[in-house]
Amino acid sequence: MEGKVGIIGAGISGLLACKYTLSKGYTPVVFESRSSIGGVWTKTLETTKLQTPKPIFQFSDFPWPSSVVEDFPSHSQVLDYLQSYAHHFGLLRHIKFNSKVLSIAYEGPPEEEMQAWELWGGAGEPFGSKGKWNLTVNDTHNLSTEVYQVDFLILCIGRFSDVPNIPEFPAGKGPEMFHGKVIHSMEYAAMDFERAAEFIKGKRTTVVGFQKHALDIAMECSTANGGEHPCRVLYKTEHWTVPDFQPWGVHLACLYLNRFSELLIHKPGEGFLLSLLATILSPVRWGFSKFVESYIKRKLSLEKFGMVPKHSFLNQISSCLITIVPEGFYDRFGFCKEGIVVDGESTPLETDLVILATGFKGDEKLKDIFVSPTFRDYIIGSPTASLPLYRECIHPRIPQLAVIGFSESVSNLYTSEMRCRWVAELLDGRFKLPSIKEMEKDAERWDKYMKQYSGEYYRRSCIGAVQIWYNDQLCKDMGWNPKRKKGFIPELFQPYGPMDYCPS
Repeated sequence: MEGKVGIIGAGISGLLACKYTLSKGYTPVVFESRSSIGGVWTKTLETTKLQTPKPIFQFSDFPWPSSVVEDFPSHSQVLDYLQSYAHHFGLLRHIKFNSKVLSIAYEGPPEEEMQAWELWGGAGEPFGSKGKWNLTVNDTHNLSTEVYQVDFLILCIGRFSDVPNIPEFPAGKGPEMFHGKVIHSMEYAAMDFERAAEFIKGKRTTVVGFQKHALDIAMECSTANGGEHPCRVLYKTEHWTVPDFQPWGVHLACLYLNRFSELLIHKPGEGFLLSLLATILSPVRWGFSKFVESYIKRKLSLEKFGMVPKHSFLNQISSCLITIVPEGFYDRFGFCKEGIVVDGESTPLETDLVILATGFKGDEKLKDIFVSPTFRDYIIGSPTASLPLYRECIHPRIPQLAVIGFSESVSNLYTSEMRCRWVAELLDGRFKLPSIKEMEKDAERWDKYMKQYSGEYYRRSCIGAVQIWYNDQLCKDMGWNPKRKKGFIPELFQPYGPMDYCPS
């Protein structure tokens, strides 16, 4: 098959992109900066487990082995599963390890010509006769640099690694005022388990943040130090942390991962009847959310501790359980010699170690890989809108390139596999993209949906509450039947998962 395909990243999305482009006869080259596959799963905490139930976090054509009986496998089990997948499909020979892509530059027509295009890439084709991508790649072993040229490029660089979100503090309130140690959670996760345990042993630790990574670190600190040196978690906004996936005995998938649940939501591009139905059923949508919230409040005693979130559980799942710290939050506390000073408190929180579980700058990571200032502006889009990607994969004005794994869902593996299959079919000529203006209008519709249901977290481009509707669009593009169940009742009420899209 003609056309060189380059893939950046050998995490879950990169492995899937490699597998499905291979299936279409291409010979992809995967550039991986580390010495092994697995992406974020290669550097985790000792206590890290899968956050998604195993049945909806698996490859459609490669189930979990029977030896893994846990619903939420450990990080080592997940990594073993990914490695088994790569070996089974012969992906490793296509990966260049220790190869860090420093930049990507498009070599093609002048910008004035590209801006006049009505179709993606000029002709609406994934491979352009005039264009190539040049990748500047650093070999991290021998420190040499080489330029590779490909016809189509797939970015699978993720958003939760490499570029830590280090807050900026007011003058005189930064870590330099503190006599203890301040690190980002990325540094802690990079330590081996023995070193990490020794690092926190005997220290009064404060963890800043309130999502999965923060809580995992806090658990490790409390396990290491007990009550003698208690661990504090410092946060501003309460969030719905799910104790399990069975609120009041009903699996969350039955409430949020079937077609009926999506009838309750206004979806991008829906017609009048579906919009009317979502409006009529809005009390049911509210009831589902309150049902789950009541269970979490009871199970975790949130009212007792004054930790009941102000937003709904639907808002939380529509944001893929991701928290973005509000602007100005770090102006409200700072460092002093003894520890942390919180706005409104007269006594500092005495501490020896501060771990900033404040997330990553995924947008910056994605933007900075481009050489072209124009493409940098295109890929990020407006700061007041979600990422302007058609089908969450293609930027209408950046030719011969796809982005996989940046937009999120409840199960990123499941979503990335569908997207990689869609991109592979696009490369194979199974379908063509609409005009640039049509794609931009579609991206605007999805932006409107994300602002309505994800609120302030719309930049995360989460499709968690409309996964089936989103998959339907991909299936229609590829010429597949989007209805994957047998019978009306199963189609409406049974949860959807990866195995519903198993290759026939």
